[in-house]
Amino acid sequence: MNAQPIDTARPVGDLLREWRRHRRLSQLELATDAELSTRHLSFVESGRAQPSRDMILRLAEHLDVPLRERNTLLIAAGFAPTFRQRTLDDPALAAARATIDLLLKGLEPCPALAVDRYWQLVASNGATLRLLGGVAPVLLEPPINVLRLSLHPAGLAPRIRNLGQWRAHLLQRLRQQIDACHDPVLVALLRELQAMPVPDGSGVADVQTSIAVPMQLEVGDQVLSMLSTTTVFGTPVDITLAELALEAFVPADATTAECLRRMAESDEPAMPL
Repeated sequence: MNAQPIDTARPVGDLLREWRRHRRLSQLELATDAELSTRHLSFVESGRAQPSRDMILRLAEHLDVPLRERNTLLIAAGFAPTFRQRTLDDPALAAARATIDLLLKGLEPCPALAVDRYWQLVASNGATLRLLGGVAPVLLEPPINVLRLSLHPAGLAPRIRNLGQWRAHLLQRLRQQIDACHDPVLVALLRELQAMPVPDGSGVADVQTSIAVPMQLEVGDQVLSMLSTTTVFGTPVDITLAELALEAFVPADATTAECLRRMAESDEPAMPL
């Protein structure tokens, strides 16, 4: 899944007004936070005043606009983008990639993977790959979307014992991400996942009050119960690292911990992607 092209046809005032309304702020609230006059903010949003680069970045900071969308605001106002976007293969990010690989390796025997903004797999460790037996090959063709891989009937879904609960957990996280970044690509992904069939008996779970939701995955004759944790690689200047997240699955019980340890010590090689 690729990002949508930047829409530079809309005036920057329209985009700022949309972000303000998305954040449920009045002009007075945003103007006060950003130390502007309400009149000037109104003029910016209506197109009667042209904001400076510094003003756009200040408003974007107070609106908690993601870095990718801050570039969109700057381009719409006629400025060059400030935040760079590079692949992890870029030599400038070699140290960051080495750190990510080191973290993934260090989390063994727990499964761990790095994903981008659109939940596409960037890197993973051997423990993750050992869990993917039986997944349809088409779902393992790059770019691999880990949400689709989890909930697709040809993916892990048939082996997830608590699919209703786990599905509700993932969809809730995706909705929260959409609320934060306002991205149409993620909206399309949400609709795709919601349309996937749910096996009888899975039901629709309420995870609003859950402190932590485990994934209960069948692996051979074992059921692994794992809790997911997320680490965000934030940086104020690079989109790639700001949008990267590391997902680690830690054992929820002693049986799962022992099973993961045995899998790591076995001679069975991890399946390649």
